[in-house]
Amino acid sequence: MLESENPKGPLFFMVLSRTPFILQIVCGLILGIFAAFVYPNDTTVIPTFGVIFVKALKAVAPILIFVLVSAAIAKHKSGMQTNLKPIITLYFVGMVLSGGLALVMSYMYPSTFSELATNANVSAPQGIKEVLVNFVTQAVENPVSAFINGNFVAILLWSIALGLMFRYSHDNTKRVLDDLAIAVSGVIRMVIRCAPLGVFGLVYSSCTQEGGFSNLLNYVHVVVVLVVTMLIIALIINPVLVFLTTHKNPYPLVFKCLAKSGTTAFFTRSSAANLPVNLALCEELGLNKATYSISIPLGCTINMSGAGVTIVIMTMAAANTLGIHVDFASAFLMCIASVLCACGSSGVAGGSLMLIPLACSIFGIPNDIAMQVIGIGFIIGVVQDSCETALNSSTDVIFTAAACERAERKAANS
Repeated sequence: MLESENPKGPLFFMVLSRTPFILQIVCGLILGIFAAFVYPNDTTVIPTFGVIFVKALKAVAPILIFVLVSAAIAKHKSGMQTNLKPIITLYFVGMVLSGGLALVMSYMYPSTFSELATNANVSAPQGIKEVLVNFVTQAVENPVSAFINGNFVAILLWSIALGLMFRYSHDNTKRVLDDLAIAVSGVIRMVIRCAPLGVFGLVYSSCTQEGGFSNLLNYVHVVVVLVVTMLIIALIINPVLVFLTTHKNPYPLVFKCLAKSGTTAFFTRSSAANLPVNLALCEELGLNKATYSISIPLGCTINMSGAGVTIVIMTMAAANTLGIHVDFASAFLMCIASVLCACGSSGVAGGSLMLIPLACSIFGIPNDIAMQVIGIGFIIGVVQDSCETALNSSTDVIFTAAACERAERKAANS
């Protein structure tokens, strides 16, 4: 009798847990558009969902960056013979090329977010010298002040410095860092679980403000630019890097990894969730276990080409919207910063969006505006984040396999 007294509660949560998260996001987007069409005059309840979601993101972003980056650096052990150097080199080169391509695509096909245009008045940096001075000034800020003010440049610097020092600490200390990283990742999962409601409120606000439904057209443009950029990376840049490493036709490996790793990552939208799939694929490919057992989890943390693309294109779109005309040298510095940002991306859905404020801060874009860009990122994340995760996760296996092939060739020739 007790179980049947309130059957709707358990049934609701059961249905919710079994509904794919992507479908929940799509439902929030559709309901936001529908609500704006039938009831466009609400200025309190529905928009509040989006406001609360953005504030929650703003609250967890600093601690997320600090803990994940410092824990990842602290876990690395020196002197390990696992052929990681060529893999890490491929990770880094791939991310730099991806960020550079994203920058070129941003100049060739500039995107804007019209709803940000009236929200701030930001002066453009005068050149690379001013950008560098601003970057260094932000980087040396007091860590407590950095957390309070949302100074992501300083947070990243402190997390790297402390991570390097924690490498020489007691194993119990590293274990605490790991536990803290797991706990923070759990909190961010809780926040992101509310993304459907947040998207509902954000889409409603976007559709009911000045410009109405036409605001969504800008999202279509930026999504196309993002997806095309990631396809170029997956089908041209990655194969070229594999060929230069192995001197073999790269496409059988690339297509196999995209099919087996990329497909599952597309739907899970989480590099961390796709780890078992990647490890099983490495075993199927016959790779060295001592190598892939480290490179795949490491890649899940630091190999984020898709995240770099997202950060660069979304940041440049914000700069274009605010009328900030950035010279190429300054933009390239932001591109390098986006690579560093991507190395700290969370392995959960939407993790790269949390790092956009760091890149935005280089151009003097206020934190509040950057958080609105994150909100837009969640609206387009149904496509963007799925493609980004598929690219990130499949690239982990592709580069690991290429490095293992190179090591085997060298051993056979010696």
